[in-house]
Amino acid sequence: MQMSSMVTSAVMHFGEMGSRWGFNRTVGQMLALIVLHDEPLSAQEIADALNISRGNVSMGLKELQSWRLVKLHTVPGERKEFFVPAGDIWQLANRVFEERRKREIDPTMSLLRDLLLDQPDNQQEVAAQKTLTEIHDLLENVTTWSQELQHLGPDKLNTLMRLGSGVGKVLELKDKMMPGKSVANDK
Repeated sequence: MQMSSMVTSAVMHFGEMGSRWGFNRTVGQMLALIVLHDEPLSAQEIADALNISRGNVSMGLKELQSWRLVKLHTVPGERKEFFVPAGDIWQLANRVFEERRKREIDPTMSLLRDLLLDQPDNQQEVAAQKTLTEIHDLLENVTTWSQELQHLGPDKLNTLMRLGSGVGKVLELKDKMMPGKSVANDK
């Protein structure tokens, strides 16, 4: 399979971004190739396009399936396994966010909860717990907010993102009209 220069550029960039999203370069390239290709791809086609071994493709596909980003696709009359994206771009982005939360945020929240249950032994630990409480509360709010965003759906989420800085301006206007009552105090 021959990739166009545009697809090659995107695939290579997604490879570099893969490590920032939680998987390796090759897996990022494989995801981009599958997402950008309009037909189901076999493992051999992926290996040929990316010039990587079938074993590497097999391991990468397993990882992408564990992230629920690609799925098997049956092609009538073919014995080979083919792969397609496991949803639209919004669903894939939500799955990446969800997996990152499970792999990074949830263990951190668990540790923070355990540390906050401990009785501080000295003043240094009292101060540390205060900061850990702030970190916990921030992560809790961000997690709750992101989970609510995931349930909005693409249309509403697009609208919310287009509002962008407008939301900040509304909150600033609220603060000017109601001095002394900040968003943090609205809980």
